[in-house]
Amino acid sequence: MDYIALGKSNLLVSRTALGAMALANVSDDEEASKIISSAYEGGVNFFDTARTSEESERRLGNALHGSIRKDIYVATKTKAHTSDEIAEDIDLSLTALKTDYIDLYQLDNPSILPKEGGDDRVIEKLLKLKKDGVIHHIGVCTESFELARELLNSDGPWETLQYPFNLLCPEEVQELVFDCREKDVGFIAMQPLCGGVIQDIPLALGFFNQFDYSVPVWGAHSQEELQQILYFTENPPVVDEKFLQELENARMFFN
Repeated sequence: MDYIALGKSNLLVSRTALGAMALANVSDDEEASKIISSAYEGGVNFFDTARTSEESERRLGNALHGSIRKDIYVATKTKAHTSDEIAEDIDLSLTALKTDYIDLYQLDNPSILPKEGGDDRVIEKLLKLKKDGVIHHIGVCTESFELARELLNSDGPWETLQYPFNLLCPEEVQELVFDCREKDVGFIAMQPLCGGVIQDIPLALGFFNQFDYSVPVWGAHSQEELQQILYFTENPPVVDEKFLQELENARMFFN
């Protein structure tokens, strides 16, 4: 497993991250715990979830609390719009995740990018939580290209950006990844399989090997799917002319 610094946060995370949201759909707690444990044993140290999926947070907390907590990074998200709502959400997340701190706390698809001094006091609350050690780093998860661009041009406390990125995305999204590198903002790629549209995991993984600054978050729904992701993480396809032609064929087929 390769590890990279996640932008200015300097979190040394695995290039393959596990999206725990998918765990809400796994049959039971035991199966969810096995998937998480297999990911950890395979070198994954970065796990991403959200408050909107309480079951995912709870199952992740059940599997990762205790002695291995210090060896992993947990990211979760909040849809809160005010400082009071953040205070409520962070307490719920900490309880569900069975931890006393969150490594990366992200705003989840905000309609606007909060500004320091705003009436919502969101940034002030995030900075206070960081100062108190309750959260260690601050980021934004968004599906809005305009908001992502605004984040990169702002002077806010944002250390990471989570945005949809996969082999079907247009070139402007690839440029967004390069700009994150230039701005030292960690880039987390959500929907690496385009919500299940892409079935070819080797092709998808090979695509990400061209963007070593991005950290794709894979949502494994079963042990079999996780093992396939881990296998091709360790044995990626060669990015040659044939591979690039396969990428182009896939883009033409879906677009």
